[in-house]
Amino acid sequence: MFTMAAASLPAPAQLEWGDMGDGTYRNPLLNADYSDPDVIRLGDKYYMVASDFHFMGMQVLESEDLVNWRVVSQIFTRLDFPGWDTNKRYAGGSWAPSIRWHDGRLWVYFCTPHEGLFMSTAADPAGPWSPLHCVRRVAKWEDPCPIWDDDGRAYLGHSVHGAGPIIVHRMSSDGRRLLDEGRMVYEGPVAEGTKWLKRGGRYYLSIPEGGVRTGWQTLLRADSIYGPYERRVVLEQGSTGVNGPHQGALVDTPDGREWWFVHFQSVTPLGRVVHLQPARWTDDGWLTIGEDYDGNGIGEPVASYAKPSTAADVRPYLPQTSDEFTADGLYWRGQQQSALGLQWQWCHNPVDSAWSLTAREGWLTLDALRADSLKACRNMLTQKAMGYRGTATTLLDCRGMAEGTCAGLLLMGKTFRGVGVCRDGIFTEQDGRRIIVSGGRHEVVWLRVEMNSRINEHRFFYSIDGRTFLPAGEPFMMLDGYWKGIRTGLFCYDAGAGSAVAPAAGDGAQTAERGRAMFDFFRYEIIQ
Repeated sequence: MFTMAAASLPAPAQLEWGDMGDGTYRNPLLNADYSDPDVIRLGDKYYMVASDFHFMGMQVLESEDLVNWRVVSQIFTRLDFPGWDTNKRYAGGSWAPSIRWHDGRLWVYFCTPHEGLFMSTAADPAGPWSPLHCVRRVAKWEDPCPIWDDDGRAYLGHSVHGAGPIIVHRMSSDGRRLLDEGRMVYEGPVAEGTKWLKRGGRYYLSIPEGGVRTGWQTLLRADSIYGPYERRVVLEQGSTGVNGPHQGALVDTPDGREWWFVHFQSVTPLGRVVHLQPARWTDDGWLTIGEDYDGNGIGEPVASYAKPSTAADVRPYLPQTSDEFTADGLYWRGQQQSALGLQWQWCHNPVDSAWSLTAREGWLTLDALRADSLKACRNMLTQKAMGYRGTATTLLDCRGMAEGTCAGLLLMGKTFRGVGVCRDGIFTEQDGRRIIVSGGRHEVVWLRVEMNSRINEHRFFYSIDGRTFLPAGEPFMMLDGYWKGIRTGLFCYDAGAGSAVAPAAGDGAQTAERGRAMFDFFRYEIIQ
């Protein structure tokens, strides 16, 4: 039905999660931070969006079986509001989106905590996506979801930052305007994550309650969209080890015989990883999710299960990770096509004049923009850490670097850590403090990070020959933070020639004289 935008990564055989290759899957099916997921089915394929907060783009993922996913586009490239060009909006940005199909198009809605309620549409999940439209300039709304009713009327539900309540607005049929100030339809304990479903003439609201790490999933139903709503808890941790199993999407298979619930679990340091639960409608019009292991009438998360039925012959694969920077494809990011792989997301707004895949064929070039630390770095290209254990390696050509240039490989979450090269040698950085671990100047350096999220122990390494890797500092732990799990990636900034601390981050106008870093590849091996 739609175009395929990008190649996926075959899943290593030894993984303990995702597609087991025998007709079953093991949770989490996506062992990476795809927080607040929403999913719809179009024909025989499924499409997912998730919160990306201060990382640009909002990835759109595609699956043929609800278990194996690839990234096929990104919805936007930047947020043109104060703070987004100076790295001042950590934990801001896109919160808890919804994705729906109406009138021959996909519609995605999301709120940002500072700027408002936004919408974008596309005829093809692979893009292009329409420019972000601000439906309402407002602060502190969250988790919006539209519904177009059988009579053509449109509505939008959302919650309010902090704990709800759930509010319903009339909306114009073109999805661009709210027609009233809304009516409160439900108050509950941290009620948010509004998702609509209409079935059998009833309106259903599937919502999370109880908070990110300890909550549960609630189903509301009513004969009128404004209520009154009946309430039932349909999924909880119960006797399992899966804390806070909630906030996600209800979706059926192409034959309509199976229903599934996609939700997150918040874990340190990976963030909010994605689980898949079987769901069943009961004769009285309610829903059961997972399995009721403790017999209290409320479903609990399954650890493993038979995969959803599909006519496709799907071999296990993962979202894209590694990149040789060959620029051999074009992918939609909003209204722009780019050769940069869809796994990559800029932290805050990118400076498009300060990076290139063509300045040196087969390499990624990052110009050094003024910053005093990795957290303030404008040229910070990231992707989600994935799996329990993994290794990311890059080759850095240092010959274009200037006196103030700092460039290398990062691991970020609540803290900002990196291993890189500067004028004095190879350094590590933690929250703005740089320590030289090996002095001297080099033309090329290999950098590596080994990540073990199961025991939360990580370590940087470096090599000057590509064969022998030496530790760069001691092992360290990471914390997820700013509502996001840990990420790895590449960076380049100008710390100021001759000074340990640079002036405040600039606008990127001065780049060439401050040096640049060139990366030959980024190879991410997911081990477990």
